[in-house]
Amino acid sequence: MFHDAHEFPPVCLASGSPRRRELLAQLGVLFEVHPVTLDETPVAGEAPLAYVKRLACQKARIGHAMFEGRFPVVIGADTAVIHKKRIFGKPKNQQEAYEMLAALSGEVHETYSAIAVTGRAGLQVAVSKTKVKFRVLRDEEIQRYWQTGEPQDKAGAYAIQGFAASFIQDIQGSYSGVMGLPLYETSRLLNVQGVPLWNQETAC
Repeated sequence: MFHDAHEFPPVCLASGSPRRRELLAQLGVLFEVHPVTLDETPVAGEAPLAYVKRLACQKARIGHAMFEGRFPVVIGADTAVIHKKRIFGKPKNQQEAYEMLAALSGEVHETYSAIAVTGRAGLQVAVSKTKVKFRVLRDEEIQRYWQTGEPQDKAGAYAIQGFAASFIQDIQGSYSGVMGLPLYETSRLLNVQGVPLWNQETAC
């Protein structure tokens, strides 16, 4: 049992995402980054909610298996953009990014962000769902946005905290969830695992 925040070992963030690193730092959690890789292809017929939960849980389990004994708590996360029941993950190339953004143009879509945390309370998982409304995008805008390099490793081919902020007409839900790590759900699950928040230092 850890009686002081400084006694609690670092948490493992099983993700290489700079956005998740920045968001987790906002909670003041002492952590280290150890990305895990896996095939993120949806299973045939897999529902979007099941998809993000599965990947987040797999990442947390893999991280736990790799670092058992070193980190008492491992965080896995996954984010997907959902439009008309289609899962938009990270675009494989410029054409796929263009198709995603053209489909989202002028439309409302949902972003699902799943967070899975392993620890003394076992594996716990939660999902944040956020509705995002895009303004109408011009073809030339989409092409120029690709040239910024920002869409290449983002679910739905856009970053709400980056250049694509100007695309967002309305948002209903969690801004941090759209970024990739819903802070309300994350803090709640870390609480369940006994992780102290707002430590005096963080690690990465």
